[in-house]
Amino acid sequence: MFSMKLLIIIVYFITTSFSYALEKPDIKNLILIEELKNYKEVIFKDENQKKLNLDDYKGNLIILNFWATWCAPCREEIPSLDVLQSDSRLNNLKIFPINIGQEDLIKSKSFFKKLNIKNLNIYFDPSISLAKKFKLRGVPTSIIFNKKGEEFARVVGLIDFNDERFIKWLQNFN
Repeated sequence: MFSMKLLIIIVYFITTSFSYALEKPDIKNLILIEELKNYKEVIFKDENQKKLNLDDYKGNLIILNFWATWCAPCREEIPSLDVLQSDSRLNNLKIFPINIGQEDLIKSKSFFKKLNIKNLNIYFDPSISLAKKFKLRGVPTSIIFNKKGEEFARVVGLIDFNDERFIKWLQNFN
């Protein structure tokens, strides 16, 4: 009888501590996806026009950040995303900032240079097919994928990616 009570107590502590770890931090604009979403053919281009497929990055925690050079909130947000990419606590994180503003590489590089972006590369969705696939309502928007390549959260609008609450929450999936 004592061992059954002990087992119940242990199970209770394990399940409650796990659920608290995965609770949504109190961050405006962060939306958790209740039913994980899989997408086929998530393809975008790098600076050299080489096609990249999100499936090739399974096993990593991934953030697709959609932005444009004309977007003032993007200009404010991208530096914190740059710092997040270099955060050693998230060593399995891969961030893909994808320009959907139909702007060329020169303009995009100038934008990154003005903001002193050092840890991120520039990617493009020239046909805006991903914006349509993910039903984006504006920029910036960030889609967060788990290691299996399933969308489990998104950020709609501007956030500070260096917010400790966000980083601690994200570490649960790293």
